[in-house]
Amino acid sequence: MNALPLVSLLLGSLALGAAVPAPRAAVPATEKVTVVLSALASTSSAVKLNFYNHPDKFLKAGQMAIRMVVRPDGKNTLTIPVDLAPGEWAVAVSQDLNNNDKLDKNLLGIPTEPFAFSNNVKPRLAAPSFQQCKFTVAGPGQVVSITDWNDF
Repeated sequence: MNALPLVSLLLGSLALGAAVPAPRAAVPATEKVTVVLSALASTSSAVKLNFYNHPDKFLKAGQMAIRMVVRPDGKNTLTIPVDLAPGEWAVAVSQDLNNNDKLDKNLLGIPTEPFAFSNNVKPRLAAPSFQQCKFTVAGPGQVVSITDWNDF
């Protein structure tokens, strides 16, 4: 009969151990950044925003940290809130005029649909670098304005 109190003690300690929550992984804090896109080529075609936070992944297919697709709904200026972790970021934007879900290019690989970059970088003979397009997220209220679209 001495085994019963020992079993009760063991079961009670197991139940107590299960009630203690496991430590949580730290969730990185984010800041609200507002991206303002103006002078859209179309007020109905989808706008794609690709956010990058690493130079080695910039403009590489499928390597964006965040992708957003927004419809202008009759507007030629969009104000888009996005939560970004503090650090260096760059954004590449395109507008899918024919709504075929891809950025169309000519035989030379040059886009034939509107595209733009943070810092309003206008590349000439090659794609811009992360360094040219980067902006730093360090606190709330940051606004990234893109007004200069590349002609196609």
